[in-house]
Amino acid sequence: MQENNQIQAIRNEVEQYIGHKVVVRADKGRKRIVTKEGVIENAFDEVFTVRISNSFDMERTVSYTYTDVLTSTVQLTVY
Repeated sequence: MQENNQIQAIRNEVEQYIGHKVVVRADKGRKRIVTKEGVIENAFDEVFTVRISNSFDMERTVSYTYTDVLTSTVQLTVY
């Protein structure tokens, strides 16, 4: 039950920063860590989405779960 409270707290915090610029640091396994900048677009029940634009002026939307943030697989830094 405590885990659900922590996930809900993470979700509430992510919802506060919708539209804000963030740095996403994701651990992809095997010592691969990907760092990208983007904007939090939406927060849904199980996932939140981040719109990422790369150096080629292409945009894509990436989704992450709140459990990823809880387990430190994904780290968010808000500007």
